[in-house]
Order: sequence, then C-alpha cells, then structure tokens
Amino acid sequence: MAPPPASPDSANAAVGQRLRHLRERRGLSLSALARAAGIGKATLSGLENGTRNPTLETLYAIATQLDVPLAEVLTDPAGRSAPAVVPGAAVRGTLLEVFHDPGVTSELYRLEVHPGRTQTSPAHPRGVTEHITVYSGTLRTGPADDPQVLRAGEHFSWTSDVPHVYAAVGDEIVQASLLIRYPRPVP
Repeated sequence: MAPPPASPDSANAAVGQRLRHLRERRGLSLSALARAAGIGKATLSGLENGTRNPTLETLYAIATQLDVPLAEVLTDPAGRSAPAVVPGAAVRGTLLEVFHDPGVTSELYRLEVHPGRTQTSPAHPRGVTEHITVYSGTLRTGPADDPQVLRAGEHFSWTSDVPHVYAAVGDEIVQASLLIRYPRPVP
C-alpha cells in the first residue's frame, strides 16, 4: 500500500530542505541565488524554511540557476515527488515520472493550463527540449517569440533554452502532457 500523500506543509518543508541543500552544494549564498534567479531574498528564505508555497515560475527560476532539472527540487533521494501538484500563473503541473537514461534526464508532467492567463517560463539551460501533447482544449505554447497553437491530439517540440509560454486559447482548461529532456554528461 502506498504511503498517504504528504501534507502541503510537510511537502513545502521537504522542497525547502532540497533547495537549501542544492544551494549550499553549489556554494551560493541566499542573496546570490535570489539575485541570480530574479526573486526576493525573503521569498527564497521562506521557500527554504518551508513557510512559502512554491510556484512553478519560482522553482524553475531557482532550478535553472542551480543548473538542475526541476525534478531534483521536487523529488526526494528515493525518487518520490513532493509536492504532487505545483501551481503556476496559468499552469498546474504534476510530476509523474523521472527517467534517467545515458546522456539525458527526462521529466514527465501532467499539465492543466487554465484560461485567462499566460505563463511565461524562463529559459532552461542550453540543449533542454520540451515535448508537449494536448489531450483537450487549445493551447498556445512554445518559444515566447514564436508560440504555436495546438489543438487536442496535436504535439509540438522545441528547444526550451529561451523564454517560453503556455496559455489556454478560449474558455476550456487545457489537459496536456509535457516531457522535458535535460542533456547531461555521460560518466
């Protein structure tokens, strides 16, 4: 039987501990990481202490500066994800699985993109690609300077080392899957 899901407070605390560990492993001060990620020092401190709710935008900005995939922030060393759902301005993302293959780490997410807002994600490290499949609704996504419109059943891939967007077109919540592939050195 699977363990019960973590409470939001314990999930936030776990994410905060991983953020602190990753920051310290890189030898960065709280101020230096906050400045590099474009967030307030108080925000980063609150995240590390588990007293602030993480958003996709904030976690991506931090993970990018730490040069790690987002899953490294969301999963414990045993590979369990926490929190299960991370909200953003327009997107609610659920980490489903992390795959480690020679030369690449892949993260699989279930996405809900809510109408009325656009979520802009910061550039990922060089060579990172995103692969999205829309199951319902209509989605505008891809590089911020050249997004594509996808309908149910359509797929799109792009190199996401540039700012990129997600927005529902119309009034329907978009259901989609997103695979993010991070190249990594082969030992």
